[in-house]
Amino acid sequence: MLPTVLSVSPSSHASAQPIDLDLTRLSPAELRLNTDGWHVVLRFGGATHRLWMKKLPVAGVSQAIELPIDTSFELRAQAAQSLWRALSGRSPCRSLAHHAPHRRQRMTLVLRALDGRNEGKTYRTIAEGLFGKKKIPERAWKTHDLRNRTIRLVQRGLALMRGGYRELLRPRRKDK
Repeated sequence: MLPTVLSVSPSSHASAQPIDLDLTRLSPAELRLNTDGWHVVLRFGGATHRLWMKKLPVAGVSQAIELPIDTSFELRAQAAQSLWRALSGRSPCRSLAHHAPHRRQRMTLVLRALDGRNEGKTYRTIAEGLFGKKKIPERAWKTHDLRNRTIRLVQRGLALMRGGYRELLRPRRKDK
């Protein structure tokens, strides 16, 4: 399950003021029964919230969100806080899709480099497309920093294509 899909179940703790999770007005596209339980897509509070639950919630019963302590904890906690804020009528959290401008620019280069590689282009041709032909030297290409950068961009794109795309949802770790 993706870390941004929140697992919701009845809470074992009594709550003085449970927040109502009303799913009665959802369309079939927003509320689906599958073999593993109910899949819910809520769109409010300026965000899309995805939930999974074994049984539909009963009105007036407190609900709990499971937050396993693993490498995706921070992402799940942010998704849970965003849902709680939306259900409480508060302003939404910063979007999970929000990334710093330099990360978006790098990802654009990664995807363009991957497209070039998948089309059978050479590293030199990819670099010319990414950085401009004028920046690519005629003779010292083999040792130029743009060659190494282009190779790294292609390698990152290939890693994403082979299943590493989930890394895009995870926040950058500050200890790296």
